Amino acid sequence: MSKIACIGAGNVGRAWAAVFASAGHDVALYDISPDEVSTRALPLARETLDMLGDAGFLNGDAATVFSRITPVSSVAEAVAGADHVQESVREDVDIKREVFAEISRHAPADAILASSTSAIRGTLFMGHIENPERALVAHPVNPPALIPVVELCATQWTSQETLERTRNFMTRAGMEPVTVLKEIDGFILNRLQYTLVAEAMHLVGEGYCSAGDIDKIMTSGLALRWASIGPFEVAHLNSTNGFLGFVEQLGPMMKQMGRSARTDYDWDMDLARKIHEGLAARTPVEEIPKRQAWRNKRILATRAMQEGED
Repeated sequence: MSKIACIGAGNVGRAWAAVFASAGHDVALYDISPDEVSTRALPLARETLDMLGDAGFLNGDAATVFSRITPVSSVAEAVAGADHVQESVREDVDIKREVFAEISRHAPADAILASSTSAIRGTLFMGHIENPERALVAHPVNPPALIPVVELCATQWTSQETLERTRNFMTRAGMEPVTVLKEIDGFILNRLQYTLVAEAMHLVGEGYCSAGDIDKIMTSGLALRWASIGPFEVAHLNSTNGFLGFVEQLGPMMKQMGRSARTDYDWDMDLARKIHEGLAARTPVEEIPKRQAWRNKRILATRAMQEGED
């Protein structure tokens, strides 16, 4: 592939532009707000590329990679001659349906049309387009320039060829694709993430612990294992008899905890404001970009650790 179109230049769209440019592609970047591209997206994309270069995760020098990203003034201009189109607009099914209709009218008939949607099933906004067999969801983790997992989820119309082409393309771009075998709201990552956060809201809301201690349990507890192995392998290694030994011993407890967990906990805005105030005391809203930069460096350091494994 040689030309990639990124539609939407927010946090996810500009990060995708950096990913594809780093992989050697020319990238056309479009947003409904030209100022978003010129004053925010492009400078932040360059910062991301500089950071990737400093950490040893960039193919080539940042200036050369950045030169492959070109702002354009319309969807039609962005997708003209594109081999892959990555949509990253607002998480609204009506907006996505409209944008995909426009993309499909102007993109080459054999171009892959992918959506970065975080939770909306592709079937809800891809079926009306021209050649829907070339469209699918390619859901990244924010920021995709730093976190390589991307969830590929076909619709009822997506061809196997489209799925394979996208998987190969993403792999060559340095991403790590996983396949969602059946459509489901939120796909896999967000269902796991939101379920954990929902139970965390329950535990804080009912006074079992503080929000700060929830974060500490994650960073100083679960994350130290999860940075290298997932929850199934954690269980496998926590028993001398492997995963079956783990569930034979702790399975009843797991089921009981699952039944008592309150992932449907009806938290209110008072609880959300209380948690926000605690977080803002440590990181005021105006200092979030600085904290994001710190977070991003830690993500890359963790990736370097993971890649250094034997």
